[in-house]
Amino acid sequence: MAYYTYIMASAPNGTLYVGVTNDLVRRVWQHREGIVQGFTKKYCVRTLVYYETHGDVREAIHREDRLKKWKRRWKLELINKTNPEWRDLYPSVAA
Repeated sequence: MAYYTYIMASAPNGTLYVGVTNDLVRRVWQHREGIVQGFTKKYCVRTLVYYETHGDVREAIHREDRLKKWKRRWKLELINKTNPEWRDLYPSVAA
């Protein structure tokens, strides 16, 4: 089974959210539709801008914890390195 660590954004260089899931399509869809109460709904964080795939849930959770402790600048650099146009990656993973 695959596990995912992901970053969502409200806009380019906007509010960021880091999460972990075993079903990236379902979880991002929940954020996008505002089904998930809390941070992403409150701050309109709906764009998937980065994700990683892990083969072990502990590895994915550990990576999520580390990313959450990163400085904002480091997260922005990670996104800019892999997705410089801040494209919404959801359509490609949902296809």
